[in-house]
Amino acid sequence: MSNQPPQAVPESVINRRELLFQAGAGFGGIALNALMAQQSQAAIKSSVKPMSPLTSKQTHFPATAKSVIFLFMEGGPSHIDMFDPKPELQKLAGKPLPESFKKPITAMGEVNAPLLPSQRKWKQHGEAGTWVSDWLPHTATCVDDIAVLRGCWTNGINHAGGVCQMNTCIPLAGRPSLGSWVTYGLGTENESLPAFVVIQDNTSTVVNGPRNWGTGFIPAVYQGTRLNTGKEPISNLYRPADVLATQEAGKLDLLTTLNQRHAQSRKQQSELDARIASYELAFRMQAAAPEVVDLTQETKATYEMYGMDQKETKVYGTNCLLARRMVERGVRFIQLYNGAGSKWDSHSGIEKRHAALCQGMDKCVAGLLKDLKQRGLLDSTLVVWGGEFGRTPMSEKGDGRDHNPTGFTMWMAGGGVKGGQTIGGTDELGLYAVEDRMHVRDIHTSIYHLLGLSNMKLEYRHKGSPERPTLNEGEFTKKLVTG
Repeated sequence: MSNQPPQAVPESVINRRELLFQAGAGFGGIALNALMAQQSQAAIKSSVKPMSPLTSKQTHFPATAKSVIFLFMEGGPSHIDMFDPKPELQKLAGKPLPESFKKPITAMGEVNAPLLPSQRKWKQHGEAGTWVSDWLPHTATCVDDIAVLRGCWTNGINHAGGVCQMNTCIPLAGRPSLGSWVTYGLGTENESLPAFVVIQDNTSTVVNGPRNWGTGFIPAVYQGTRLNTGKEPISNLYRPADVLATQEAGKLDLLTTLNQRHAQSRKQQSELDARIASYELAFRMQAAAPEVVDLTQETKATYEMYGMDQKETKVYGTNCLLARRMVERGVRFIQLYNGAGSKWDSHSGIEKRHAALCQGMDKCVAGLLKDLKQRGLLDSTLVVWGGEFGRTPMSEKGDGRDHNPTGFTMWMAGGGVKGGQTIGGTDELGLYAVEDRMHVRDIHTSIYHLLGLSNMKLEYRHKGSPERPTLNEGEFTKKLVTG
């Protein structure tokens, strides 16, 4: 793989957002419909450009995974109530943090608040005896395929920084997202569908918004495509019945001419190439996308496996099923937001809030793992679960927990990961990661490694300097594959 940017998408392209807005040329607007009207034109005989920047690329070394499904629990799920039981926390309930502990910096300053015990019931599951709380009975049935990562930590103490770091490797804006780097490094196996897809479980605004799936300084063609939750995942896919094909053809010809003229005098940004690429993708999607989102093809048993027959699990179950269907069709990176709008952020009433969120997520996630496995897809699909940080053992407002970036849990399954194991650990109260610590940079590096990408060889030259996804840091956690 070349370390230089793909020649088909030069750094020096143009910024034409103003023109696009004035022309009303959104993804589902004039250009999309016009493209659909041009099916008979010789210019669109081939579905893939010879020099497409999204053409599938060679890995740096043999990969164990070829696609990723990132289940992002936005807001910070409580590790000490789900995957990391702490008997000592129960013993010290109501007391302050012991003086032997270094005082952490917390988002809400609740350092001296009394310790809050977990009300969960815990059991060991699977052949390895992985601990899982009673909030996750369905996930518990899949632990032999899961590697639980208890030693995670991050620098982002608040949601903006934490979500940004989990998506881009640093708490500050301006860097390409994980999914964008993966797409840049590997391309896609199906150029009739977006290579990088993002789906939320509700209409709330995700912290940082599109920045989480943006490209930063690499070409915009590698950014994530956000799909809708609900009956119409892809808006405006079809040409309106009252619009003539000849009308749309004229509008497309005009827009193409304007694009070309505009590009000749503005060569600094990549938005125009990305927009043109989206028009071409939209054309190809008219044939491929309807089949992907047509869930009527699935059996009743599959619906039930994902919890789509129940009100509480229908939405996220649908998103998880869509993720499986996209993986089957070669989509490279899929990110599913759960609790979009920081719903997992339980500064108070953690029992009620987390219980509801777990109920809405647990069966769906287990269904996804089981479905991937029975279809032979889990071996090549890396599933990642986690949020931007965990929660503190100290209480907040009496019945909640503050943000905890210094120690929390994530897990991985499939894609070459050896399941049935727990890697790393926090101290006896769950405050600090102390064993086999994995910073976000290590988590990202491990994801890249499983995909056959080196975090040091994957680079993009920006302003004359080589930029790498984990900023020249991060180690692959070998225990993920060795046990």
